[in-house]
Amino acid sequence: MATAATCKPSLSGTLTTTGATGTSLVLTQQDDPADMSENLFAPDSSTSTDVEIGNENVKTALVSPSTEEYEILLKRLKDRIKIGQGETIYPIGTGEGDVPGLNVSDLEASIATLHTMAQTINADVIELRRKTEDKNLQVVEFLIRQRAEIDNFTEVRVAVVGNVDAGKSTLLGVLTHGELDNGRGYARQRLFKHKHEMESGRTSSVGNDILGFDSTGNVVNKPDHGNLDWIKICEESSKVITFIDLAGHERYLKTTVFGMTGHSPDFSMLMVGANAGVIGMCKEHLGLALALTVPVFVVITKIDMCPPNVLQDTLKLLQRILKSPGCRKIPVLVKSKDDVISSAMNFTSERICPIFQVSNVTGENLDLLQIFLNLLTPRIYCNESEPAEFQIDDTFSVPGVGTVVSGTCLKGMIKLNDTLLLGPDSLGQFIAIAIKSIHRKRMPVREVRGGQTASFALKKIKRSYIRKGMVMLSPAVEPVACWEFEGEVLVLHHPTTISTRYQAMVHIGSVRQTATIIWMSKEHLRTGDKATVRFRFIKSPEYLKPDMKLVFREGRTKAVGQTTRLFPHVHATAQNTRHHRARGHHTRPQNEPQKASKRNRNRNKNKTKDVAHFAENSVGKFASSSSKTSVEGVDDGQQPSVGPVVVNGS
Repeated sequence: MATAATCKPSLSGTLTTTGATGTSLVLTQQDDPADMSENLFAPDSSTSTDVEIGNENVKTALVSPSTEEYEILLKRLKDRIKIGQGETIYPIGTGEGDVPGLNVSDLEASIATLHTMAQTINADVIELRRKTEDKNLQVVEFLIRQRAEIDNFTEVRVAVVGNVDAGKSTLLGVLTHGELDNGRGYARQRLFKHKHEMESGRTSSVGNDILGFDSTGNVVNKPDHGNLDWIKICEESSKVITFIDLAGHERYLKTTVFGMTGHSPDFSMLMVGANAGVIGMCKEHLGLALALTVPVFVVITKIDMCPPNVLQDTLKLLQRILKSPGCRKIPVLVKSKDDVISSAMNFTSERICPIFQVSNVTGENLDLLQIFLNLLTPRIYCNESEPAEFQIDDTFSVPGVGTVVSGTCLKGMIKLNDTLLLGPDSLGQFIAIAIKSIHRKRMPVREVRGGQTASFALKKIKRSYIRKGMVMLSPAVEPVACWEFEGEVLVLHHPTTISTRYQAMVHIGSVRQTATIIWMSKEHLRTGDKATVRFRFIKSPEYLKPDMKLVFREGRTKAVGQTTRLFPHVHATAQNTRHHRARGHHTRPQNEPQKASKRNRNRNKNKTKDVAHFAENSVGKFASSSSKTSVEGVDDGQQPSVGPVVVNGS
């Protein structure tokens, strides 16, 4: 066995493979099979690596592989599916250094081999597209997706953002329920939670909706009397798309920012009304997604009621914004299935920005959007050996169950009856808590992995103890809460200047708390400035990590960045509690209030009134007793004596 650079292929009984670097490997019939297997699977042999790479990259690798080649190809397919978290796109007919395409007989043999490999790993093969090259040679791309277990489906989270009245809730209602809108808000009524949302037609809370795909890529959402059975959808699905429906109105920007940071979306779907264009909060939401490095794709709605010239103006403005130095995206107008597949394969690079044009009334191009959603894969890779980490974004109190928390598992694996550390509380401490039950999309499961959302029922704890922003960690992490942290901050907008002692709301993951600037690398910060800033939480300590995305806002002031340094300080916890302050512990001046609270001021006033009333009564009693004494003295022939009145020793 030798490389093509040192030996020429023989005329008979040879097998030539081409590696990733362009080198060819030649296997002759005279080679000893024992030596071949030894060289193929030797860990330190560069030759075995070349064979492995070459067998996969040559376009005829699947035509008639030997047993050893088949095992190598199967192993590489398993690795690709593991990296793709349950699926991968597998092309047939492409190879490095060869003319792309296979003839009909070789193509059929390759497809048969691929089906055999897929059956071995319990997966389905779906043909995505077929292209004809020169000389009637064909290239076919397949989607290979494993059949998921009932409680182990793949989950992809998509945040839906855009300006108010862009059609966000309407599009989700059409996608999840499979019925077109009537143009009067019929589809969105099923998604609203509150009465005022139904009356105004505007979303004010973070909503969750799911769209399930089975192993063959078909939608499994089938509403029963207008309602979706989430458990049935999850049981039949291999992949579930979770839509995080966020508010578009400026009044609810706080809720939208928390949905983008606390729910950890994999992708962001920016909705633009074709008749209104890129206006209002649309640019704000796009900038937020770019600051959090969330890949964005754009959906233009209402194309059925928009004049063609207005639609073209909207497209031109949108493409100019995406190409601007602040975005640096490559806009791609999706008009066919080939565009969808090409965009989905290159979407994870974060440079491609597909643009869909749909109508919720006529259903135009909705099938292309569904195909694109079916091909999305999660961005968070799960390593089950890492210590578990779960961030809490909501709490509930369920009758008969107790306290329930919901959130996202960021790392590791959490199983039923595991004991985790919950915290930090107002003192920066973590307590051990046991997991009583686990639910995913309303379906009971026994474990949850990194990148999945879930709800936990906790034992022996009150809901009032838990707040948004807390975390549940494996005891192996040994967590430490911090009051202060440093971050690299870029000011996007501020009407005047920012200096020390400035306070604003800080969003870091699911943490949402007001913080004070106690130090800056510059004296003042204005719009467009970048600096290192040190923050201090004003209410309670939080659990943070370096390199977490940071959003800093207050009114129209907006700044983004990431954490760079943490300052875990135990004594700072004692200095910020009233209990220790009441004992007379020494505290730093900046931790003391500037003036007494309203409650304390009223209490001091009452004390002053009580002292005055007591003094008045004492004077009256003393005067009455002295008058009696003086009268008795007069009767005895003595002169009355009047002395100074003494009250409380004064």
